[in-house]
Amino acid sequence: MDDGVDGTIDPAADADGPAAKSGGPAADVDDPVIEVLREDPTMATLVDRHGPLDVAPADDEFARLCTSIVNQQLSTASAAAIHERFVEVVGGDPTPERVLAADEAALREAGLSGTKVDYLRNAAAAFRDDERDLTREELAGVSDEAVVDRLTEITGVGEWTARMYLVFALGREDVLPLGDLAVRKGIELVYNGGESLSRAEMREIAEAWRPYRSYGTRYIWAEYES
Repeated sequence: MDDGVDGTIDPAADADGPAAKSGGPAADVDDPVIEVLREDPTMATLVDRHGPLDVAPADDEFARLCTSIVNQQLSTASAAAIHERFVEVVGGDPTPERVLAADEAALREAGLSGTKVDYLRNAAAAFRDDERDLTREELAGVSDEAVVDRLTEITGVGEWTARMYLVFALGREDVLPLGDLAVRKGIELVYNGGESLSRAEMREIAEAWRPYRSYGTRYIWAEYES
């Protein structure tokens, strides 16, 4: 999985906290994920530097989708501040009901554009639609590409947002979201001294991380944000 162009950065330590924490002792060398990542000497350096990282799914899929929608086209700091105000406006962890009931003016005052308010409400309506089931349980046997297809039927959910959902809401282990600016910049920083790389070159680099490219991405995020 890669590409997607509707987002610029999704923070490595996102507002919902589904991504595991960085730091601490070196990752367990017996971990099969770490064994694969260490086959890439450059990635092995990041594993040692940042310690164990994980791709743990969020507690609530809808709330995590809201996080990615809020984060679209924003820096980490701006996204975190707006997300915090968004949660205050809806009265707690986002649910479809809370988002649909929220006052539009208050959502705008929280820093959301009118377009993003519409996107959030579209997502809420989709999660309330009995014809759709976007939960981990329902999507467990569905391929990554098919999940992206289902999600991008929602106006406001592009490929970047859908791939963030794969990683952070569903805990899919082999996603390479090159639509994320931080991922691209991070790969260029770590593997090419900050000089530009094509997406094809980035995909080739990430082949060494298969079938755990989501974990490799977590280390790239951690390094870029450090």
